[in-house]
Amino acid sequence: PSNLPAPPVYSKVNPADAPVMTLAITSNAMPLPQVEDLVDTRLVPKIAQLNGVGLVSIGGGQKPAVRIQVNPAALASYGINLEDVRTALTQTSQNAAKGNFDGPRQNFQIDANDQLITSKDYQKVVVAYRNGAPVMLTDIGRVIDGVENSKLAAWMNQTEAVIVNVQRQPGANTITVVNSIKRLLPQLQASLPANIRVTILTDLTTAINASVFDVELELMLTIALVVMVIFLFLRTLLATIIPSVAVPLSLVGTFAAMYFLGYSLDNLSLMALTIATGFVVDDAIVMIENITRYIEEGEEPLAAALKGAEQIGFTILSLTVSLIAVLIPLLFMGDVVGRLFREFAVTLAVTIVISAVVSLTLTPMMTARLVRHRPEAQQGRIFRASEAAFERMIAFYGKTLQFVLKHQGVTLVIAVATLVFTVYLYIVIPKGFFPDQDTGVIQGISQAPPTISAKAMADRQQALAKVILQDPAVESLSSFIGPDGTNITLNSGRMSINLKPLEERKISAAEVIRRLNPKLKQVQGIQLFLLPVQNITVDDRVSRAQFQYTLGAPDRNELETWTNQFVDKLKQLPQLESVATDQQPGGLAVFLDIDRVTASRLGIAPTTIGNTLYDAFGQRQINTMYTQVNQYHVLLEVEPYFRLDPSNLNQIYIQANSSSGASGAGASTSFAASGSTSAGSNALTTTALFTPSANTLTPPSGALSGKTASTGVTSAGSTNSNLSNLVPLSAYSHIHNTTEPLTINHQGQFPAVTVSFNLAPNASLGEAISLVERVQRDMHMPTSIQGGFQGTAQAFQASLTNEPLLILAALVTVYIVLGILYENFIHPITILSTLPSACVGALIALMLFHEDLGVVSIIGLVLLLGIVKKNGIMIVDFALQAARQRGKNATEAAYEACLLRFRPIMMTTMAALLAGVPLAFGTGIGSELRRPLGICMIGGLIFSQVLTLYTTPVIYIFFDNLSHRFSRKSAGAENENEFNDSSER
Repeated sequence: PSNLPAPPVYSKVNPADAPVMTLAITSNAMPLPQVEDLVDTRLVPKIAQLNGVGLVSIGGGQKPAVRIQVNPAALASYGINLEDVRTALTQTSQNAAKGNFDGPRQNFQIDANDQLITSKDYQKVVVAYRNGAPVMLTDIGRVIDGVENSKLAAWMNQTEAVIVNVQRQPGANTITVVNSIKRLLPQLQASLPANIRVTILTDLTTAINASVFDVELELMLTIALVVMVIFLFLRTLLATIIPSVAVPLSLVGTFAAMYFLGYSLDNLSLMALTIATGFVVDDAIVMIENITRYIEEGEEPLAAALKGAEQIGFTILSLTVSLIAVLIPLLFMGDVVGRLFREFAVTLAVTIVISAVVSLTLTPMMTARLVRHRPEAQQGRIFRASEAAFERMIAFYGKTLQFVLKHQGVTLVIAVATLVFTVYLYIVIPKGFFPDQDTGVIQGISQAPPTISAKAMADRQQALAKVILQDPAVESLSSFIGPDGTNITLNSGRMSINLKPLEERKISAAEVIRRLNPKLKQVQGIQLFLLPVQNITVDDRVSRAQFQYTLGAPDRNELETWTNQFVDKLKQLPQLESVATDQQPGGLAVFLDIDRVTASRLGIAPTTIGNTLYDAFGQRQINTMYTQVNQYHVLLEVEPYFRLDPSNLNQIYIQANSSSGASGAGASTSFAASGSTSAGSNALTTTALFTPSANTLTPPSGALSGKTASTGVTSAGSTNSNLSNLVPLSAYSHIHNTTEPLTINHQGQFPAVTVSFNLAPNASLGEAISLVERVQRDMHMPTSIQGGFQGTAQAFQASLTNEPLLILAALVTVYIVLGILYENFIHPITILSTLPSACVGALIALMLFHEDLGVVSIIGLVLLLGIVKKNGIMIVDFALQAARQRGKNATEAAYEACLLRFRPIMMTTMAALLAGVPLAFGTGIGSELRRPLGICMIGGLIFSQVLTLYTTPVIYIFFDNLSHRFSRKSAGAENENEFNDSSER
């Protein structure tokens, strides 16, 4: 459209994403419009050109513009209306090519002074001629250097500033984008005048870098704990070095794979590496423990290495393949969660594969070279004491295992009860999505009554800022108001609150919000909705609270009625807080009821009325001034006095068509005035005077009403202007006040209202969603009104549906892989029987630590499936070897396998458990995201370790006996069939 302020711009950004960096530009010597102009021409284009930058926006922009403010009374006195002024101004300036002269030797471009580029140029514009004298813009109003949108404002803390927000493109690396901006800033600062200061207010990489640093520390701590476990069980330095080598080799190999895959080190990939640290030593531990056992029995190291590697090689292959099989469903998840955790799964799988290769090749070689048999008499006191402790532990386990094997029925009942209890816990545990993270940044959306003015909105926004800055946890903030690309209404504002480092403030961002809310509610006439900024978010819209539910209907009035009832009921739920909507009814409006018959008789079209009103009150862009560095708009409006009160609409005159010859009800109506001039000047003293000290307004003396006349003297003598063709709005319309919504939002084709809410303390997202859906059902809304969750709540619903499918897919995949490896369909069930106990332990641990079952917790459960089945694989493998090679029955084979594998099972479990300790008990930035994973790992491993050491051999014996029973029946049936066949013959 021709009246667009600027060409449309396409930006690759998510509107719900917080800016990765916010800059505040201030000056103590330069007006803000000039500062904004320099920022717009020197700062913004350079930043926008950087790789990964999606959008650079200016908050509270004070872009320079020429404002032409017309006095309607002066216009009427000259017989000129606003459309005449607009037409004259649009024709008085242009910037277009005019051709050239192309002679035989030279070429000449044609140029002219047809473009006006300053406010002084516009002051000399002639609008019309009256009595042979020119009527200039300065005769009917004033031309000033102002701003493009006077309703915008921005502050750094409480100082007026130009705020620059930088958003990254989806998929771009935040740290790379911000670092490239920081490298560019000194160059940009040097290009600005010395009295302009550029301040970094918000930098999301501060929290990201701190979070990554904490994960790196947790990774180092995990490596140290795992090595300590290895030394505790092997008790020699050389033997400890061998499996420990698998950690750096696996990590280095994983880093190389991540580089070629285009991955980056972030919270998810580092979390995968931390967990993998407990996995990568498992295979090496199993290998070295088995080889060491033969060396201690007196075999030569090389022979022991070959024999032990051959015996345990299939076990390691089974462990690796089955663990990767658990991750396969994560790779093929198609929703948002799947895209988030695909990198996590690939990183973990690569690490596991590399560790298996190291364990099957390097570990046996190093064991053969470094480990030697030492008689017990030559061992140190610590070795002998620890060996005695291990022997007592194994003896105790052997006695308790014999007791369990004598009561297999009770053990099977316990195993089945564990499975049932797992299902029960999954049903009752509170469910969530992602844990709330503390990034050190809080976003705020302010909302005042729909009737508020721009000045009052600025005052109240500053009152909110004053309260926030008094909080000891707050370091700085940026704030802006006014309708622009971010705020769509005058009564809305934004804030970005930067908190002090976590070690200084001592409390989380959520606790800061809870402390601020009571104080902010004391600020009259405005509300502020606060939300902590999240590093991981799936929202796609901006709302006043964290979760959204949208209602849509074809009928806007019906939608508004039911939405109000819906919101009232939601506010009564104790599980919800900060319930709000984006509908804003009750905005004051002036309605012009046009008498179309009278207007038609006067020859005045509704389009003319609309254009005239837009000329007067719409900050209408009528021209563009093009300079060498930027372009600036020329705006048309009436003088500020006439915009203060709706009654001034009666002072707007429109020219009637002279051919109509009548007005009103057929009576002749005449309006006349003449201007006082002096020495050929047409200047009138009919402007409104504002006295700031007294806060009073003096209305213009030349305002016309009915029939008005004024006689003056010019250099040519007395002049009388007949203005019978100018008609006031009141002659053909009725003006009355009304209310109407400030905005009407749509989703798809229909009007829609988004209801947003936060969770009360100790409430879960799953519970809140169930309650909201129940309220909507119980209200029995008309079928024309459709509702549904959006953003995070919608993604949570999808993940809630997919979670059981994910676990089931992991179980089926592992079963198929193990069935192929063992060429048996019974033994995989024995191995998978270890899983319910791990799930019970994990779910109980989550409930004890008041953590929801969210996406990260589900990932923890899936990983547990891969870890705890290792115990079953090691026991089943050795039991099968004992049964097949030495002819032992199922009970003897299971008992022997449990005792032989007790030490490596304890070592691998302790290594994996300690890998989760730093995640579970970390307190740094971003620890909220990692904590559920660590809690799942620890709780699941402890509970499963206690239970599966007894249930796995019993289940193995049960299925072995069952398979033999079916084999005998099958063999008997075959013999009977052969006997019958022979009898018939």
